[in-house]
Formats: sequence, C-alpha cells, structure tokens
Amino acid sequence: MGTAHIKVDGTDFEEGSTAHLEKVEEMRGIEGRARFVADDLEKVAQERRVTLQDEKLARANAAIRQCEASFRVLVNGVRDYALFMLDPSGHVVSWNAGAERVKGYAAREILGKHLSIFYEPADVKDGRPQRTLAAAATTGRAEDEGWRVRKDGSTFWANVVLAPVHDAAGVLLGFAKVTHDLTERRHLEEQLHQSQKMEAIGILAGGLAHDFNNLLSIVLSYSELLAADLRDDDPMRPDLGEIHLAGLRGVALMRQLLAFSRQQELHPKLVDLTQVVQGMDRMLRRLIGEDVELSVICVPVLGKVLVDPGQMEQVIMNLAVNARDAMPGGGKLTIETAEVVLDEEYASAHPGVKPGPHIMLAVSDTGAGMDEATQARMFDPFFTTKEAGKGTGLGLATVFGIIRQSRGTIAARSEPGKGTEITIYLPTADKDAIQRVSTNPPPRPVLGGSETILLVEDDEPVRALTRTILRKYGYDVVEAQSGGDAFLLCEQHPTVIHLLLTDVVMPRMSGAQLADRLVAIRPEMKVLYMSGYANDAVMRRTVLGSPNAFVQKPITPETLARKVRDTLDGERRAPS
Repeated sequence: MGTAHIKVDGTDFEEGSTAHLEKVEEMRGIEGRARFVADDLEKVAQERRVTLQDEKLARANAAIRQCEASFRVLVNGVRDYALFMLDPSGHVVSWNAGAERVKGYAAREILGKHLSIFYEPADVKDGRPQRTLAAAATTGRAEDEGWRVRKDGSTFWANVVLAPVHDAAGVLLGFAKVTHDLTERRHLEEQLHQSQKMEAIGILAGGLAHDFNNLLSIVLSYSELLAADLRDDDPMRPDLGEIHLAGLRGVALMRQLLAFSRQQELHPKLVDLTQVVQGMDRMLRRLIGEDVELSVICVPVLGKVLVDPGQMEQVIMNLAVNARDAMPGGGKLTIETAEVVLDEEYASAHPGVKPGPHIMLAVSDTGAGMDEATQARMFDPFFTTKEAGKGTGLGLATVFGIIRQSRGTIAARSEPGKGTEITIYLPTADKDAIQRVSTNPPPRPVLGGSETILLVEDDEPVRALTRTILRKYGYDVVEAQSGGDAFLLCEQHPTVIHLLLTDVVMPRMSGAQLADRLVAIRPEMKVLYMSGYANDAVMRRTVLGSPNAFVQKPITPETLARKVRDTLDGERRAPS
C-alpha cells in the first residue's frame, strides 16, 4: 500500500508529514485572521449604518423643527383670522396674533380659559358652545355664525370653523378653531337687504302713485276751481277748504311713500343746513313740547349741500318727532351740524358714498334707546314700536329714502336706556353744482293764452279736469283718449297745434312714442308730458331733456297753467 500525497497551493505534501501539518496549521491561521478581519469590517459597516441613520434622523428632526417654526410664524402672521387650539374639553391651549386682534385677549390672559367666554350669556345658557364641540367631534367639522363677545364686552359677527385633532391611535387630542370677523360684511349685507326692500316697496308705491295722483288731481283741482267761483263769505268755502286740505294730506302721504322708496321727484337747491335748522327752531320747540329741552349746536359757516329744502325740513321734523316719542317723560333733544371729511375707509364700508367733504347733521336724544333687533328694522317701512293707531311706521323710512336719494348716508347708534343718535352725511356741493343752480331762471307768473293744445289722456275724469283748467285759462283744446285717436286728430286738424299735452303711460302707445310721431308731421308743435308715475322723474331727466317738458301729477290749476305757459314760451325740444 503506497503513501498518500495531497497538493496544497500547487505543492505536493505527503499526508501526515511534518510539512503537511505545518501547512495545514498555516491555513487555519489565515482563515482565523480572515474571519477576524471580516468581523471588524462588519462592525465598521454597522457603525457606519448607525451613523448614517443618526444623520438622517438629525436632518429629519431639523427639518421638522424648521417646519414647525415656519408654521408658527405663518399662524402668528395671520391677523385677519383667529387661529387657536382647544383641549378636548374646550379650554384654550394656543393663541395667535390674529386671535388677539379679533378677540382682544393676550395669550397670557386667555390660555386655560373655556371657549364659552367668547359667547353671549344667552348662548352660554342655551349650551351653544358645548353643542358646537360635540358636533365637531361627531362629524369631523362644525361651522357656526353668530354674535361673539370681545374682551372689552363689544360684540362682533363671527364665522367659526371647528375641527377635531386625533393622534395616530385615533385618540381625541383637542380641536383646531378658526374665527373670522364678518361684522363689516354683515353690515353691507344688511344695507343691500334694506335697499332691496326699498326697491320692492318702491315698485309698489310707484304703481299706486299713478292712480292715486289722478284721484288727487281731481280732488285738489275741482276744490280750487269751485272755491275760486265763490264769494269770500260763502258758507261753502270752509267745506271746500276741508276737501282741499284732505287732498293735500293725500299728497303728503304719497310723497312719504315715494320718499322712502327713493322715487320722489326732488327739487334740489343750494342749502345751508345750519340755516335750515335755525329756521325751524321755534317750530321744533312747539312740536316737542316744554318737557323736552332742545339744544342746537351748529357751526356758523357751513358749505352748502344740494338738496330739496322742503324734504330736508321733513327729515329734521321726522327725526325730532321720533325723538320726542322716545322720551315720554321728558329729556333732551340735541341737533348738531358740522363740516367733516369722509375718508376712503368710510366710503368703502358704505356703498354709494364718495370720500371727500360732507356736511353732518346729527340728531340725538336721551330717550329709551333701542336694542339690536329694533335697530335692524328701524328704517323698514311700516315698522313701528308705537301702539296701534299712534304711528304709520313711515317716519324713519321716509328719512332714509330722502337721504339716500340726496346721495347721502344715514347711520344710527343706540342702546337701551341710553338714548339714540342718528347721524346724516350729505356731500358738500362742488363748484359745478353751484354754477348749475345759480343759473336757473326764476319762475315766471302764471299767464293764460289762446294757443291750440292737443290733450291726450286715457283717464276720462282727469282728461275732463285738464280740459276745464286749460279752457279756463283761455286755451283752445282738442282732446283724445289714446295715441291712435290723437294721431288721426293731428293729421285732420286744419290749423296749427301749438302744444301736445300727453300722459306718459298709456295703452298701446306711450306718450313719448306719440310725441315722436306727431312732431315728425308737425315740427312746430311743442310737447309737455304729465304723469302720476314716480319714475317719470328719471324719464324727465334722461329722455325729455328740458325741465319745462314735464309736470308731475297731481296737477292743480296753477301748476298746470304755469307749465303750459313755460313750455309754449320756451324753445321746442328735439324729438327723443
């Protein structure tokens, strides 16, 4: 049996020889050192991995801290919204700068306080804060609007959004709350709502005005015509006077209806409000009674305003009567005028107001005052807090309409038991307005004539009345009840027709359409419109062009005769 040989690393060794054993031992040593080195390398690699993880974690933590810092800066930089956190029971745990601005509390004053501190007592008693928290926790979001209370006790209209915050396990950590002050928006919405109500009732009033003014024309004119034929000592004169007085009261009522709807035709003049107030001093003292002290504080030199002086007297009188009624046990009524300049901020918060110089008229009393609900409706037509039969509810509504139609603004401030102050701002008249008014010619005396007038009126009693008045002043009258009849008469009439006197609103053909057709065939004929519709004042300004081309019903003998004479003596207008 031969000896076994083993080749190691290319060398033959006899198995079991000394050289073979030494070589094997050497190989084992190399393997041990290799494993040791491998272990060291693994440890180094492991340490490197740990180091990299630590660096990543450190970078992530730094990024998180930077993000949190940026978020805090963002949240604290929001000043138009109150952003803060609540714990699960509703106590404040964080507070931003916007919350301090909106609600008035510094963070040190409010942290730990319950959110019910922001609610009015009635809402707290009703459990509104708790219901909002419960709704947010149940549905994932709750939104609410209502009056909230600031630190100083003042209230503001707030929009509130509440959202729950949970951890990874779904445990409720608290709530995120966002509050936005919408008081200004609510004020603008209320103004829009008020304007819409005025517009709706104005449409109704305008429709009533047509028929009502036709009736008043008959009452006023026939009472004047009959009285003119009676002797001064005739026993019928007092009765006719009462009829005429009733007609004038109807005119005043119709003007009130049109005033608050802003459709009344105004006759603006340059007016010094101080002179108006001082001129009414004696009348106001008699009106309010001896138990009410009247104090008039007026700036002696005021810029003028372009308003209807009669309407401004009605404004002051209505405000004084309203103040007197609020002080049944006596008190103090103060009327003040001053020159002010309204800025852009005020103008932006009051639609229709332009910044610049204005004249202020303020009327304040020491009466019972009004709560917020009453103030919200104080300018509504037919709204009154007086007993049945003691108020029409048109006083303040009329004031509101006159001021808005005069391009002014009106505001009220009142508290129960602390009286009421109503402030009016009217724009100061500029040089162009002063020039326009100063060049208006004075009215001429009423004169009759012998010219031929084509009268077109679809209401038979009014047509008969108008014919009677015109013939009384010497005019030759040709009459028609419709546009079609008038067109035939105009074509067939053999002589000159000097004036077309037509109602504006008629069936099938309007007065303006009729005038355009008739002037085309009789260019020498002049035109005078009349109507009982309130919005014909707008038509007169924009379509007719001449102030002498329109007469507002109710008509009376003198007003109609003056308008007819002025139109005949003036320049003929161009067709519309």
